[in-house]
Amino acid sequence: MEPLGIALIGCGTVGSGVAKLLLEQSDRLAARAGRPLALRRVVVRDPERKRAVDVPRNLLSTDLRGVLADPGVHVAVEVVGGVDWARRSVLDLLAAGKHVVTANKALLAEHGAEVFDAARRHERAIVFEASVMGGVPIVAVLAQSLAANQILSLQGILNGTSNFILTGMSEYGRSYAEALAEAQQRGYAEADPTLDVDGTDAAHKLAILAQLAFGVPVPVSVIDHRGIADISQVDLRYARELGYTIKLLAEAWFDGNGQPGGQLALHVSPVLLRHSELLAQVRGPYNAIRVQGDAVGDIALYGRGAGQMPTASAVVADLIDLAVGRAQRTFQTLRFGSQDASGIALRPSATVRSRFYLRLLVADRLGVMADVTRTLAERGISIASVVQHEALEGQEGETVPLVIMTHTARTEEFRAAVDTLDRLGCVTAPSVYYPVAE
Repeated sequence: MEPLGIALIGCGTVGSGVAKLLLEQSDRLAARAGRPLALRRVVVRDPERKRAVDVPRNLLSTDLRGVLADPGVHVAVEVVGGVDWARRSVLDLLAAGKHVVTANKALLAEHGAEVFDAARRHERAIVFEASVMGGVPIVAVLAQSLAANQILSLQGILNGTSNFILTGMSEYGRSYAEALAEAQQRGYAEADPTLDVDGTDAAHKLAILAQLAFGVPVPVSVIDHRGIADISQVDLRYARELGYTIKLLAEAWFDGNGQPGGQLALHVSPVLLRHSELLAQVRGPYNAIRVQGDAVGDIALYGRGAGQMPTASAVVADLIDLAVGRAQRTFQTLRFGSQDASGIALRPSATVRSRFYLRLLVADRLGVMADVTRTLAERGISIASVVQHEALEGQEGETVPLVIMTHTARTEEFRAAVDTLDRLGCVTAPSVYYPVAE
């Protein structure tokens, strides 16, 4: 049978892992694909650079045009990253009749409709298992295994860098700066970690998952996202005393109300989870996701969401799917990137009801508690518990921390109450609050 001709666009960390599997496991892969997976070309910026895999010199090139013009290349693997150059290259590859495998979540989240429409126009497929959770096969699960379900909710730890940092802070007492430095030293965080720690990376992935699960085009701009850089040891400690762990979660909630269509809300935020919850126990650079379907109920997936070989595993699995023809058939039925025909409307995450953890730093005097409870009550916020801790070191006799757990409230009402609290004369520092998972 004719080999599947492959061009690798980029040979950095992930690209080297893909090349390693294709070159070193060719017999195993051919047996599973029913035909050889042949690496024909590798496009890189610097052919002389030393790499983690020994790529034959005759395969290396700096020119994408050779891939576009080569009839022996049937599929291109884009693992360069970034958006602008990758977008132009993917569109050119599709126009040249090549299928595309990509790990580029930012590209799909920001330009998914454009590149998917181009693929359909040129009768090619875009395959992207590696774009969301690395070696964890959530794309296949949503697109195929759970196709009989109406997905009701997604709740996931989608960024291993943030999870590694929070694990270091909560379990080993490291400061945010110390935990970030260790993540960078181990290769879990980039020199500029902004997209990981501010929630943008998780929002990109959530946008992709939401399109797969609900058939709704989700602009990243509509996903409220909040990162981990402001989480302090104080809040990690108080959460632990209350029986909770703080994790950065990407969440989506669907409300059908038994009617055609429905509403979908999404956000990325640090969230308090009970210690006993499955996601609360996910440590280090691992990813995990819980999916609730109306027929299957709850399922969970767990594994390494990034790194050379886990991501390469997903890329090569996509190549095998293309080789046997599964990916092409699945692509034709995917709702990803198409106009929303589901009738599902996006609603602001501020309309979601949740419990909240709230920490105030208040003046140590009579009447403060009455002011705080009255302000919350005016917005319909009911208090579940209050813990008044001793004064923080160096502030004895001046201010005390007040930790409140609320009952369920509408997010926008809770935020409005917090804004009012911050203007009270007895509140001496900006409030800190996080949602609490049910």
